[in-house]
Amino acid sequence: MNSCPVEYSLQILKNKWTILIIRELLKTELRFNELKKKLNTISTKVLTENLRFLEFKNIILRNEIIGKVTNVYYSLSDIGFSLKPVLDALANWGIEQMKKNKKVTMNCDKFQ
Repeated sequence: MNSCPVEYSLQILKNKWTILIIRELLKTELRFNELKKKLNTISTKVLTENLRFLEFKNIILRNEIIGKVTNVYYSLSDIGFSLKPVLDALANWGIEQMKKNKKVTMNCDKFQ
């Protein structure tokens, strides 16, 4: 059992895709294909694996709306929304480092 809180956090936010999925879901709930389009270079397999992992960890919710066609939407749970200050801090740190290193800032939305 791991007793280090930083390591525990990193086990959940294990790769760039988990963080970018959370970033997109902070804005609004999304269907799978909408999320895939926003993440651009993610493969279907990797997106599926990360969504299942985040759902298992109670970071996201999978909402099925059954009708003539079943629609599945992904949204953040309360635990997922609690990561907003963490992602805001990462974004602010990145902005400062980009300024110091004279990097052009990307057209990237701040977390809402």
